[in-house]
Amino acid sequence: MKQNITLALEKDLLSELRVLAARKSMSISGMLSSQLREIVEQEKQYEQCKNRALASLRQGYHFGGRPASREDLHAR
Repeated sequence: MKQNITLALEKDLLSELRVLAARKSMSISGMLSSQLREIVEQEKQYEQCKNRALASLRQGYHFGGRPASREDLHAR
């Protein structure tokens, strides 16, 4: 279901958008809708990647071996 919105743009920008949309054989509305959809999808992907990375950090990593003793760390 689509819903209309009102958007206020400067006349110069609107003129350039008309030309750009015509070059792409699209309407301004279709072009804006496509760009906004892309922005939303990129934001979703970013959030998913961020959440996976944070979950991985919370889980931690095992690099093998054993923790160094206090004496080993402070040996001169």
